[in-house]
Amino acid sequence: MSTLTRQSVVFASPRTIEIQKDTLVAPGSGQVLVQAEMSAISAGTELLVYRGQVNEEMGSEVDAIFGFPTKFGYSMVGRVLETGSGVSSTWKGKRVFAFHPHESHFLASPKDLLLLPDEVEPESGVFLPNLETAVGLLQDGRPMIGERVAVYGQGTVGLLTVALLRRFPLAELVTCDPIEFRRQLSLEWGAEHSLHPEDAAELRNCDLTYELSGQPGTLTMAIQATGFSGRVVIGSWYGTKRAEAELGGSFQRSRVHILSSQVSSLDAPLSGAWTKERRMLVATGLLESVRPQALITHRFPASAAAEAFDLLDREPSEALQVVLTY
Repeated sequence: MSTLTRQSVVFASPRTIEIQKDTLVAPGSGQVLVQAEMSAISAGTELLVYRGQVNEEMGSEVDAIFGFPTKFGYSMVGRVLETGSGVSSTWKGKRVFAFHPHESHFLASPKDLLLLPDEVEPESGVFLPNLETAVGLLQDGRPMIGERVAVYGQGTVGLLTVALLRRFPLAELVTCDPIEFRRQLSLEWGAEHSLHPEDAAELRNCDLTYELSGQPGTLTMAIQATGFSGRVVIGSWYGTKRAEAELGGSFQRSRVHILSSQVSSLDAPLSGAWTKERRMLVATGLLESVRPQALITHRFPASAAAEAFDLLDREPSEALQVVLTY
């Protein structure tokens, strides 16, 4: 192949996005060349990076390199254009998923790609990281029959978590979010009730509570909503923001268990059998029934990535899942 020009989304400085162009050569031995079709913007970790609310030391926590300038992003769907030596030609033309930053083309080893079934469209495939996160949240929380469950935060991860929780025979599934259209979506996706944070004081005696809002102040609300010997699963990552949870009052007597849920691993009893690869395969199998593409509210060409991030940053009440097209 002849050389081609690659366009990459670069975080130049806090709240500053630039489009960088460079030349990409043919795939080398053991590599394939992928042409991007669509990538999803994370309104959690990725927005923290955009705002500069992380630091370089935190990179090891999420297997990333922080600091400016940098490329970021971890949800990419594309097609294999070319294969290098040592790679089967059957890869050519295949649609694949990759944990990769936002850019029009990239080189990768096949072992770092996930082959998508023919019926999986880009709009669905870009939800794989968030759906795999929801799978891990349920495995960490271990919901049981007859339990009362609350989910704080109805962004993409929160709604996907609700979509999986509704499959359990729970006694009650309640959600909480300050944005009205997200509360309405929550009801459509399986919650029995959805509350504004101002009304969440009535939430008490939950057996299992998820904190997925990304807002440190919500942690205290989640703890207070959890009953005796209940579990609080924290799926939010706050970056440099501090979470000052109130652990006085009845907290110690209630014997509440607080667990951090991290996308790269599971609690020890499950980690041996449930590898990252296995969880991704489970998430892939759920795409058709969950149909997460319904959560896409905005599409931007990658060249307008600055507009996309600005929208998520300034108008979170108007956007849910924002994707870039190539």
